[in-house]
Amino acid sequence: LHTVRHSFPTRRSSDLPSSSSHALLGGLTGAAAAGFGLSGVKWTGDGTKLDGVVGKVLIPSFISPVIAMAVAFVGCWVVHRVTRSVMDKLAERYFRWGQIGSASLVSLAHGTNDAQKTMGVMTLALIASGHWTDTHSVPLWVKVSAASAIALGTYLGGWRIIRTLGKGLVDITPRQGMASDGSSAAVILAASHLGFALSTTHVATGSVLGGGLGRGTHVRWHTAGRMVIAWATTFPLAALIGAIMWWIGSALGYTAGSIVVFVLLCAMSGYMLIRSRQEHVGAHNVNDEWDRPQDVLDQPSHTTASN
Repeated sequence: LHTVRHSFPTRRSSDLPSSSSHALLGGLTGAAAAGFGLSGVKWTGDGTKLDGVVGKVLIPSFISPVIAMAVAFVGCWVVHRVTRSVMDKLAERYFRWGQIGSASLVSLAHGTNDAQKTMGVMTLALIASGHWTDTHSVPLWVKVSAASAIALGTYLGGWRIIRTLGKGLVDITPRQGMASDGSSAAVILAASHLGFALSTTHVATGSVLGGGLGRGTHVRWHTAGRMVIAWATTFPLAALIGAIMWWIGSALGYTAGSIVVFVLLCAMSGYMLIRSRQEHVGAHNVNDEWDRPQDVLDQPSHTTASN
């Protein structure tokens, strides 16, 4: 139910990319707090290292977009400075190939972090129900199903989200896209190695903003501000809905509660599907102009080219 927990409040009337990671973790936190009380949630660990909900989830969620923004800013600034004397058409053509490679690396990084959360929750459910006892491994079918679901979702495409990140924040060029993807992959892979549960959405957005600043183009801060508000409310709203779902399931019993929760899932998913059909965004219009940016760093090269 975690996708509905975060999608319902943030996507019913907007194109804002929210964090499924925070929705999932927020739902788990809310359900655990409802079932076992606040003491049943591991908030900070034993204090010897960053651990628990605060250390592994909340603090990284604030830090990671800033780090990604800084890395993308430096990378994009350097790339544009180095290639500003190269003919634009030639540079953009080769950077498109580079962007394919960097985007593939982001996909790999996404799997090392986001897919692990989904597999962890599925394995947690299996252990809680007594269908799995090994706490050091994950069933193969869980790995395959989690990977397949993420791959299918990526294939189907969230065109509105693609348009918001690609056009709504800044107007991305292949050079900027390559720098942004590279910084996103670096931050996510490093976090996965350290065991931090990051949001790919947060990191990618920070990288896009950093790339826009490094390039010197117009950044639409109004859209970025709306996204930050959506992010700030995702975890607590998901926790609230997770607690409500636990109370419903607990009050109605195992079978009836499961059926009711599943019906609610289908109803909210159907509502979101109907809403997504309004003002349809697809491959035919995802790259339409949002507005025309002014590229500060590129102005001298344009002037030279025109002369």
